[in-house]
Amino acid sequence: MDDLIRELFTYIRGMWKHRWAGLATAWGVGLVGTGVIMSMPNQYEATARIFVDTQSVLKPLMAGLAIQPDVNQQVSMLARTLLTRPNVEKVIRMSDLDLGVKGQKDKDQLVDTLMASIKLIATRGDNLYNIAYRDTNPDKAKKVVQALVTMFVESGLGDKRKDTASARKFIEEQIRSYEQKLVEGENRLKEFKLKNLAIDEEFGKDSLTRLAEMGTQVREARLQLNEAEHSRDALKRQLESGEEELMVAQKSADPITDFSVPEIDSRLDALRRNLDELLRKYTENHPDVIGTKRIIVQLEQEKRREVEKRKAAAPKSAAGGVAAPMANPVTQQLKVSLAEAEANVASLRSRVGEYEGRLAKLRKRLEMQPQIEAEFEQLNRDYGINKRNYDQLLSRRESASLSSELDTTATLADFRLIEPPRVAPKPVAPNRPLLLSGLFAAALAAGLGLTFIMSQIRPAFFDLRALREVSGLPVLGAVSLLPNEAWVKQTRRRALAFLSGLAGLIAAYGGTLAFLWLTARG
Repeated sequence: MDDLIRELFTYIRGMWKHRWAGLATAWGVGLVGTGVIMSMPNQYEATARIFVDTQSVLKPLMAGLAIQPDVNQQVSMLARTLLTRPNVEKVIRMSDLDLGVKGQKDKDQLVDTLMASIKLIATRGDNLYNIAYRDTNPDKAKKVVQALVTMFVESGLGDKRKDTASARKFIEEQIRSYEQKLVEGENRLKEFKLKNLAIDEEFGKDSLTRLAEMGTQVREARLQLNEAEHSRDALKRQLESGEEELMVAQKSADPITDFSVPEIDSRLDALRRNLDELLRKYTENHPDVIGTKRIIVQLEQEKRREVEKRKAAAPKSAAGGVAAPMANPVTQQLKVSLAEAEANVASLRSRVGEYEGRLAKLRKRLEMQPQIEAEFEQLNRDYGINKRNYDQLLSRRESASLSSELDTTATLADFRLIEPPRVAPKPVAPNRPLLLSGLFAAALAAGLGLTFIMSQIRPAFFDLRALREVSGLPVLGAVSLLPNEAWVKQTRRRALAFLSGLAGLIAAYGGTLAFLWLTARG
């Protein structure tokens, strides 16, 4: 600790040796710096404050009807893009700062200076924007701030109306395009429906149900035709057998047939009619048909025996020839029934052909139905998509119209100039008291630094120990200085002179600050 203190006193004594150089340096730095600070031009600051009110009454009322952008985001983006180079160039033209500009280089330098000097400060959450600019000419500073305020208020509204007009124009073009698509789609649907109108009418009911019904009708018609043909064939065979019997009777000239047995003939007539009815429904191999024929044969044999009895009892004919043939009513009835059966068969055959044609046509249309339905679904799907987009575009156009009307009648964001552009009467820069204080500290530091450097360049030894340590040689002794009264007086005068010079430096600093203070108040 003693060594440290001794070394510190050694430095101080060495610096004291060169005190006049340090004092002169401090005065020189102070005088030069004071001249520079006092010659600096005054900077005047123009300020303005703008409040953006985005809480409009129309916003909740027009919710869902008009397109409402995020106003806060738009205003924030407008504030961030206000200090761009094109906008600053416009500010220069509006505030007449380009009158002294001679070339593009000077103009670019002026733009860079303004972009660095203009300050736009936004208060977070309050939508307050402070605009500030400093210049040596207060009128120029005010003009710049006024131009910035005008651009900030007007540019946002103009861009918004321009965006609304552009959006509405685009929507109108899309609506016309979709109208043309809808007209073309409607024409295609109309042509498709007219082309497949008959099929649509045929498919009015369920197609499978109609196919099943048509198949049932065809099967029933075929069954009826089959029954009619069997009945007709039976009538033909019966008629042929009856005619053969009649011819045999005529050839044999059996007179027994001329006799009539009413009780047997009535039963035979009834059985023959029953047999006709059975043959209409069944074939000759049917048990009922066979039984009826057997009964008829038995009755005919019984009649023959009865006729033989009566013939034996009756006198013979005088002529002894063949009996004259008589018309058989059963044969006549069979011919009438056969004609009716032929007509019925022809009618049923025509019905079967018609039903079979309808069935084939229905099956062919059923094969075409999936393709027709797929084409219709495709046309309908394309038309539905275009119609939905068209309706949405109409809704958007109405919203755009309301938004445009809303922009022209009322603004969703209200720009209020809270503080108009004004310039403070007193300059805000440079801060000369602060600069002078820094200069005073720098002057003292420069003086002390110079004395320390000189003490290190030209060192002086004030005791034997320091000399021995620096030289590395043994010190045999020292000659002490015996101060006299004249030397002491001279030393005191020099110390007082130095202190007076230092006091003068401090007094000059204080006097300059006082002058600046009085000037600022006056």
